[in-house]
Amino acid sequence: MTRPANSVERGHMTLGSAGKKLFSDYSYMVSFVLILVIALSVNPNFFTWRNVTNIFVQSSVIGVIAMGMTMVICAGQIDISVGAQVAIISGFGIEVLNYTHDIWLMLGFCLVFGAFIGTFNGLLIAKGRMPAMIATLAVQTSCRAIINHFGQGGPFTVAGGISTEPYYETFRQVANGSVNVFGAKFPYPMIIFIVVALLFGVIMQRTRLGKHVYALGSNEVSARLSGVNVTLTKVAVFSITGLMCGFASWIYASRLMAVSASSAGSLFEMDAIAAVAIGGTAMSGGRGKIIGTFLGVIMFKIINNILVAAQVPTFLNGAISGAIIILAVLLQNMRGDKK
Repeated sequence: MTRPANSVERGHMTLGSAGKKLFSDYSYMVSFVLILVIALSVNPNFFTWRNVTNIFVQSSVIGVIAMGMTMVICAGQIDISVGAQVAIISGFGIEVLNYTHDIWLMLGFCLVFGAFIGTFNGLLIAKGRMPAMIATLAVQTSCRAIINHFGQGGPFTVAGGISTEPYYETFRQVANGSVNVFGAKFPYPMIIFIVVALLFGVIMQRTRLGKHVYALGSNEVSARLSGVNVTLTKVAVFSITGLMCGFASWIYASRLMAVSASSAGSLFEMDAIAAVAIGGTAMSGGRGKIIGTFLGVIMFKIINNILVAAQVPTFLNGAISGAIIILAVLLQNMRGDKK
């Protein structure tokens, strides 16, 4: 007994629709697998533990920032000041460390200073009703100018570069130390990145703030009418992003042990936005997943490693970040048109 033609067609349509929905909702997974295949073809030793941990360590600073950026973009906003925030926070943070010789006081300073800048961004946008692009551009320019003034364009150096100072090695271990688990070394930056991603996953999926962020990004008017405190939510997402910039600055300073006032954090905003975009977060807001951003950060770093192996000049990294953002947004628009 044969099935009616219309039943077969409905079955094909159902399967086709399911396949399209699967690809649309989990495109970042497909992209991640494809990039892993390409990376493995370029480097047969790609999956060695040392290489995997190196990728996580290299991704940790942008990864921490990208978690906050995901929240901002899901709320329908943007923050292009994060690179300059890292520059000013890490520069002044090193000055605090050199004065106090205490890495935890430095961390506290970085977190508070980052939250302050983020809150200032949020107030300009929520209370001052400034477009996010204009407000964060102004803050970006101001932060870069201030740190260049105090640093005269030169570096802020931990302990003046004297490695025999006790706190020098202690601070260096923040980005270079590791925990040994059953013979495998887990670098501190890798652990920090994973823990921060898990925390943001819970916030975005399980808390009222996360629900308000998605509602705000989907439709601000509807969110306000449904009882969402739009002003508080906007300030919160920028404050949290500033907090993450402060945390990232602490790791960043530990990795370099000397921060250049003129170039520190350069293009970090582009890298963070690119990672969020290729992770599947809608640039128009209202939709996105932390797991997508997490994989997007890793993908972005793997792409950079592939380009280095292919001997592509590092000066083109900015152009590549821009191309990734354009491609990701075009694909999102195409999916939106089909729907």
